Amino acid sequence: MLYENREFYIDCDGVKIHSKLDFPKEQKEKMPILVVIPGFTGHIEEEHILAVKDTANEAGFAVLRAEMYGHGLSDGDFYDHTLLLWMSEGMRVVRYASKLPFVSDVYLSGHSQGGLNAVLVAGIMSDVVKVLIPMSPAMCIVHDAKKGNTLGIEYDTDDLPEYLESPDWKLSGDYIRVAKIIPVKEAVEQYKGEVFIIHGTKDSVVPYEDAVNLADDYENARLVPIEDADHCYEEHLPEFTAVLKDFLESKYRP
Repeated sequence: MLYENREFYIDCDGVKIHSKLDFPKEQKEKMPILVVIPGFTGHIEEEHILAVKDTANEAGFAVLRAEMYGHGLSDGDFYDHTLLLWMSEGMRVVRYASKLPFVSDVYLSGHSQGGLNAVLVAGIMSDVVKVLIPMSPAMCIVHDAKKGNTLGIEYDTDDLPEYLESPDWKLSGDYIRVAKIIPVKEAVEQYKGEVFIIHGTKDSVVPYEDAVNLADDYENARLVPIEDADHCYEEHLPEFTAVLKDFLESKYRP
């Protein structure tokens, strides 16, 4: 059977999650799937997300890209999104992927806040996610919120603001409330599968040291630095995709 690429919505308790499913040129009856979750303010047509899709397809993987609540063409207002909503939707997307008839194994990836979401979802669904691939994972969202800082905006953790606002976005205070208590440590401890972390050494959005610490926290993790790369690997996409392709091809040979 030849599967065709398609665009659709995954239902999450009445919220429509905009998704795209892309297949390798040479398909097998059974093949692994890579779930890809973009980051904060991101969407599934960003250059680095498309690079992930193309690379995984070349390695023989099907790819499911999904935009979480309030992002891209998915339902919801950006203002109201939280890590809790994203975590719930990420679980639904992974479950959807695992039930597709051609799927042999589920690999889960995400960029930035999507990488943090992937860490959370993999911990909860450790029996479903075979391999976790966080890309520039924004672990700082959680530990900075505990200190009273979100993306450079400072606040009193005992008197949270009604909302956070920058020139480019506005967020409900609920975003902070959730970030302060979301169970990252427990999710990391729960996940026993293989973890492959990719992070640019010149990332000015998420410190590279966060990836170093995350790799240390897992039992079975490998961190690959992309030298001099920024948060989205601009001008370093060839190095980024080469690293990703080598890893995926080491896991699966069509």
